Amino acid sequence: MTIRATNQADVIPLRPLPTAADPAPRDLPREPLWRDLVGEVLRRERRAQGRTLKDVSEASRISMAYLSEVERGRKEASSEVLAAAAQALGLSLADILALAGERLVSLTAARTRSRSRPLGAAGGHRPVRTSGPASPMGGVLLAA
Repeated sequence: MTIRATNQADVIPLRPLPTAADPAPRDLPREPLWRDLVGEVLRRERRAQGRTLKDVSEASRISMAYLSEVERGRKEASSEVLAAAAQALGLSLADILALAGERLVSLTAARTRSRSRPLGAAGGHRPVRTSGPASPMGGVLLAA
């Protein structure tokens, strides 16, 4: 066996491959990225407070260029950077993450509604009952 063959791994897709009955990917809204959601929350909160990028940058000790990149979803900020930006805005890291999570839920719901097939159809997400003890999410897991 060659080194090249050793380095090759089987790839298991997280989502089923599209079928002819599936809408074209360009017809569905793009699945949001976490960095876009967090950046959107930071920018929205900063603007709601009437503060400039420079002001928040100085208060958080994050470079203005980097903070701008985070707000635009171009950089994946560490938890330390997010906590510093949140604190500079008078929020906690949990507040920022909760707001981003709420936005993700609303976008995911809109994305699901835009699909032509009902939830649970082949290739869609469907609830799966667990047979073991109840999980913190009420005993229901989402399967991809």
